[in-house]
Amino acid sequence: MREDMDEMRSYHYRGEIVRRSNFALRLQPSLLEELRKASASEGVALNQLINVAVAEKISALRTEEYFRERAGRADGSATLRILRRAGKGNPPFEGDELPRDGKRAAKGKAGKRRAKAGKAKSL
Repeated sequence: MREDMDEMRSYHYRGEIVRRSNFALRLQPSLLEELRKASASEGVALNQLINVAVAEKISALRTEEYFRERAGRADGSATLRILRRAGKGNPPFEGDELPRDGKRAAKGKAGKRRAKAGKAKSL
């Protein structure tokens, strides 16, 4: 425990104390080389790439855990009741048609207006 505390370093950033620690990471040479290539192509430091990758993985694991916990509290019969009511009283708008034969459906008036507004903004 004391060794971990000795490795901790603090510094001030935007008025807050930020702590960081050092950790010896053993990687296979091929993985390290791929990391170096990725960090160069992204234009970030190797350390930054590793920090972001670890943060993304932790986020994914926590998200998976959250949804698993939420699913455990779900009421299947209530969900089915809600799904049976979905869309009732809300007819589809022109342009909401499904594509036929793999072709895009024709845009309705609302879709054309949105497309036109998007072009105007990009000019």
